Amino acid sequence: MNPDDQQDLLGLMDAAQTPAGADIVFQRSAKARHYRLTLRRDGTAVATIPLRGSQRGAEQFVAQHAEWLERARSRQAVRPRAAEVWVPGTHVLWRGEMCEIRVASAGERPQVCLAADVFRVPGFEGDLRPTLEAHFARRAKIELPARTWELAALTGVEVKLVAVRNQRSRWGSCSANGTISLNWRLVQTPDFVRDYIIYHELMHLREMNHSERFWARVEEVCPDWRSAERWLKRNGSLLGL
Repeated sequence: MNPDDQQDLLGLMDAAQTPAGADIVFQRSAKARHYRLTLRRDGTAVATIPLRGSQRGAEQFVAQHAEWLERARSRQAVRPRAAEVWVPGTHVLWRGEMCEIRVASAGERPQVCLAADVFRVPGFEGDLRPTLEAHFARRAKIELPARTWELAALTGVEVKLVAVRNQRSRWGSCSANGTISLNWRLVQTPDFVRDYIIYHELMHLREMNHSERFWARVEEVCPDWRSAERWLKRNGSLLGL
């Protein structure tokens, strides 16, 4: 699925004639049924053109929803962002909480801790982010597949493979052959958010769409999915998505 903090507007084209702005990227999609306007995390607005649509139609759709785009950009501008450089004292999102990076031990085996978790680092000078994110990803490759297999057994969904990847535009995805791919950054989210994403992909193996029937299946296995969606919208930017 696409990260839920992404601002997205779907709808049919109307008859507005105002030309689109120069800061819009237009792209055609054979799968799209309607014109779609999306604001990426880097501030780029993307107008998707359906198979039977036209550039002119997409420009009209964008112009008609210029006010929506302005509001979405305003919301994006004030959303929280993670620190670019991590050093002792920096607060980062870990297991759903903002935790301070604290020195756990120095000497020949320097370590830092986030809450109760301790991580080995090469030293305390410079940016600790690459080292810590590598630790997070390694944990994710153990924890996320294990949890996916567990929830697959509970729901009776057949899964062939679970992959953990460095996805920059999705929390998770699945394929019709039974493969589920998860973003390693889910280890930084609360358990209920992690589980929601897994349930979401599991239910896609039953319904490869976002129909009412799909959301009914999600509701059945994950009643608090709306809370998870809200958490992702509020905090996804802290993880760079």
